[in-house]
Amino acid sequence: MSPIIKWTPFLEPFEDMEKMFENLMPARTGMTGYMPAVDVYQDKDNVFIETQLAGIDPEKVDISIENDVLTIKGESEKKSEVEDKNYYRKEIRRGSFYRSVPLPSHVVGEKASAEAVNGILKISAPKAPETKPKTIKIKTVKK
Repeated sequence: MSPIIKWTPFLEPFEDMEKMFENLMPARTGMTGYMPAVDVYQDKDNVFIETQLAGIDPEKVDISIENDVLTIKGESEKKSEVEDKNYYRKEIRRGSFYRSVPLPSHVVGEKASAEAVNGILKISAPKAPETKPKTIKIKTVKK
């Protein structure tokens, strides 16, 4: 006998697919919550990463760079006076977030900087100087 599945005709087209993938994915230990969207771009000297942190205290966000991989993690708190609401639609994500992004170039993580302006976190990491092969000239000695 097959299980009874509730028919919900008013779901967005991709919500069904998203729910299906959530059920198929194995549980990720230590990585609950959501992944914030990021923009990564670079110029001649730096790699830049931007993400939205609206409503999140920048003091509660941890940023690290290790082996040219940027990791951003933190938590958004929900402060609500009324816990029992009858939601029609609930899309604002709250809770912990985690994002790990491989960077397009080698960077000097110790010299990276970050600033939060109007809900946007902007991280700048200077590119590591490329090691150039050293040419060695042969000295000729005449006897």
